[in-house]
Amino acid sequence: MDLVDLGTRIQDLRTERGWTLQDLADSASVSTGMLSAVERGQKAATIVVLARIADGLGVPVADLLATPRRVVLRRAAEQDVIDEPGGWQRTILSPVVPGVNFEWVRTTLPAGRDAGVFPAYAPGSHEFVVVESGALCLTVGDTAHRLEPGDSLYFAADAPHGYANPGDVPCTYYVAALIMRPRRPART
Repeated sequence: MDLVDLGTRIQDLRTERGWTLQDLADSASVSTGMLSAVERGQKAATIVVLARIADGLGVPVADLLATPRRVVLRRAAEQDVIDEPGGWQRTILSPVVPGVNFEWVRTTLPAGRDAGVFPAYAPGSHEFVVVESGALCLTVGDTAHRLEPGDSLYFAADAPHGYANPGDVPCTYYVAALIMRPRRPART
């Protein structure tokens, strides 16, 4: 990987998190001057500096150096199926792609089941929902929306939101989510 590609990769990961140069410099314990020069491809970082930057971003060093894959195949047998408490099930359909905060999920809620309320995600997060079968009550903030088969709904996911099946048959729905990370990592 050349210096410009490396710098672009670091900058992309930083901006995906909504961080300023100073945010990453603080998180990585690297000067803003050094970080700026690395992001612009004007300076070669030592392995120690790369390790600090990777730690600051919360990714392995290899993620900074690897050439991003343009095609990622996930076979049906590789999908993560999660049986949630309360008897409902989620299947993660999308492959995991480093640096991409997209998730595609199929959920089946039994009749009369409530999946609960999910907290607000970071600003810039989005969810697109489509119902395949059954009925879904999707609450965003204080507003409830009833969706039937074929109905779809978009919402900015930076508000609390909940999913419930008000019907007497199972409900299957899909969520395509772009979830942004919080601006700053949790500090310990």
